[in-house]
Amino acid sequence: MVNKSRTPTKGPETTAPPDRGAPVTPAVHAAALTVVRGARTVIDDLAFDIPRGTVTGLLGPSGCGKSTLMRAIVGTQAKVTGTLDVLGSPAGSRTLRSRVGYVTQDPSVYGDLTARQNLDYYAAVLGVPRQERAAQVERALADVDLTSHADSLTDNLSGGQRSRVSLAVALLGSPELLVLDEPTVGLDPVLRRDLWNLFHRLATAGGDGTRGSGRGTTLLISSHVMDEADRCQNLLLMREGRLLADGSPEALRTRTGTGSIEEAFLHLVDEARATDPPNT
Repeated sequence: MVNKSRTPTKGPETTAPPDRGAPVTPAVHAAALTVVRGARTVIDDLAFDIPRGTVTGLLGPSGCGKSTLMRAIVGTQAKVTGTLDVLGSPAGSRTLRSRVGYVTQDPSVYGDLTARQNLDYYAAVLGVPRQERAAQVERALADVDLTSHADSLTDNLSGGQRSRVSLAVALLGSPELLVLDEPTVGLDPVLRRDLWNLFHRLATAGGDGTRGSGRGTTLLISSHVMDEADRCQNLLLMREGRLLADGSPEALRTRTGTGSIEEAFLHLVDEARATDPPNT
């Protein structure tokens, strides 16, 4: 989201497959993707595709490079090499500005504004035409189930509701790709469940195969909580800047012969260690 000069308050069913008429290019395509920070390689030679209209989880321990990868995808990360295409264009292209929504770990919403005022303000910043602004704000509020709290001060909302205000800001303009950095961290199990249900509703295409009542949005959601893996259709498992594996939860459990994604992750870590070159 766009950084502002005011001090913000920190807050922010199974999905149907993409429509057959949708473009065949993936939402995100990466090859030989590398990010270097100083003398350290933070992201090391990643290659993956994220299918359109799906919920993809980016899982791994804190510090493994998840946030760096997300910044690269939305075009705010420096020193990125390799191939990284987003919605068919190079990551960071100006044409992607209205097509990609991004919610950071510390979402920016203003506590002294109502939920509706926050959205109206950001819609103006994003250049939504005045005649379209009210309708877009109302739709975003409805998408995140905040219509009944639209005129409440954000400071008076619960943590989960503030997270949904931030998500609503990211939904302004109907982005085709939503990148959410640890959106459920610190939330209780009920709020986490409700947010995941919302994510799947957003990814579901409308009944006519378009991005209608359901938006048909592609979501990339990071987490270090392994029990959230089964809520995703696809997974990218990371460790120390490298991609351990990608695929559906079922495929990863089958591949590793394990009963959970946490066990699969540990199996893949041991597998990677066995093939790592010895330290010299």
